Amino acid sequence: MESGHLSEQEIIRREKLAELQKMGIDPYPAALFPVSHFSTAVKASFTDDSKDDYSEVTLAGRIMSVRDMGKAAFASLQDSHGRIQIYVRKDDLTKEGDSTLYDIVWKKLLDIGDFIGVKGFVFRTKMGEISVHVKEFTFLAKSLRPLPIVKEAEGQTFDAVTDPEFKYRQRYADLVINPSVKETFVKRTKLINSIREFLNEHGALEVDTPVLQSIPGGAAARPFITHHNALDVPFYLRVANELYLKRLIVGGFDWVYEFSRNFRNEGMDRTHNPEFTILEFYTAYKDYLWMMNVTERLLEKAAIDVTGGTEVKVGDKIISFEAPFKRISIYDAIKEHTGVDVSEMDETALRDVCKLHKIDVDPQVGKGKLIDEIFGGRCEHHYIQPTFIIDYPVEMSPLTKKHRTKPGLVERFELMINGKEIANAYSELNDPIDQRERFEEQVRLMERGDLEAMFIDYDFLRALEYGMPPTSGIGFGIDRLCMLLTNQPSIQDVLLFPQMRPEKTFTDNEDSEE
Repeated sequence: MESGHLSEQEIIRREKLAELQKMGIDPYPAALFPVSHFSTAVKASFTDDSKDDYSEVTLAGRIMSVRDMGKAAFASLQDSHGRIQIYVRKDDLTKEGDSTLYDIVWKKLLDIGDFIGVKGFVFRTKMGEISVHVKEFTFLAKSLRPLPIVKEAEGQTFDAVTDPEFKYRQRYADLVINPSVKETFVKRTKLINSIREFLNEHGALEVDTPVLQSIPGGAAARPFITHHNALDVPFYLRVANELYLKRLIVGGFDWVYEFSRNFRNEGMDRTHNPEFTILEFYTAYKDYLWMMNVTERLLEKAAIDVTGGTEVKVGDKIISFEAPFKRISIYDAIKEHTGVDVSEMDETALRDVCKLHKIDVDPQVGKGKLIDEIFGGRCEHHYIQPTFIIDYPVEMSPLTKKHRTKPGLVERFELMINGKEIANAYSELNDPIDQRERFEEQVRLMERGDLEAMFIDYDFLRALEYGMPPTSGIGFGIDRLCMLLTNQPSIQDVLLFPQMRPEKTFTDNEDSEE
């Protein structure tokens, strides 16, 4: 970065960096720093009776504030667990009459955001705050860019940075200055670990399947396209891992699952991101009724593990994850919220319903997509508490087994929570002839201009022809589920690094002097 584009603070910090180097202090030492304790553990376990156990501790982290008192100072040290107050005295850092370490390094060359390591003992101040009395301190990394200012008082954060442009583009700084952000991502990991624990305990096997696929199968979605140089053929980033997991059921596994990073080249809003995480699992000799029961148990456990109970606050609502969940057919849901029975309607009649309810639809889409648009536009937002929407029309579900008792329907459910789809599940179609016909219908929709219609995966058809046992499968939107369990309003708030337009910088051609 050219100095002409640096702020005054950035210039000053670089001058301090140079001064440290002139003094023979390495601002970025390579040596190991042996941390013995973390901030929150010290504050949680220290007592006046246990002070002998804390007569020598070493901590490391960022300096987040300094309160100078002349020959002494209090500062806030933030490590990966939280913050703790440290107390620094000139006398302790003066060696053989040389007070340079305190007078110059500490008071003049140290900045908010710098990483230091400290060694000392734990004590309680007159105000009752557990603190570390520093006997030695070491520079571990100089911060050349000032952090945004955040005020704190009585354990609460004020003026926290809320600008999405800053938060999502500079997540590393957001994590430093907004403690609650880090907690969101800790809970996200707890969620994934809870689900993984449930599946492993019930005998499921975790597997990996390809991200680069020659056929973007398993979902009706618009794919990202790339090129494989070595093979000299186009490839797609996966829109789903479903067809690969079902190949494994064909191969003899009874229960497989994968946390899958998927990519769909579609719109972005508060519940959609083009790169997202899905959990899919498939179980042989089961059906969608069994899957509903398992889903209830899995989500009930996840809610308890992440939040401590089955009732979760989401915005101004309280959502209960206690089993069992409500169940209603998609046709009954549409009738309940529109007053229209669409179960016997053809494509023309469905378009009239869309027009009546002011639902914009693409003229190229077919009957299944029209029903989906009606449900999405007029029904799904009503389902706040966990609800299984069941028994979809066959046109909406090209990978699903036909209903055993209801002609024209398939054995499928979507789980709706807080007005959004969280999971999608089927009794899987295992008839290869029926599957081929469904794929061919998707091709006809594609030819009409439906950019989200499925491709034909001939290898998957070949796998089915070897025989796949009755199987139930499900896909969970991990990001949306995480939004619910962490009370976050946007999917970008549960993704560490959401996609954004490339950042405009002073190096752009239009800003160049050449």
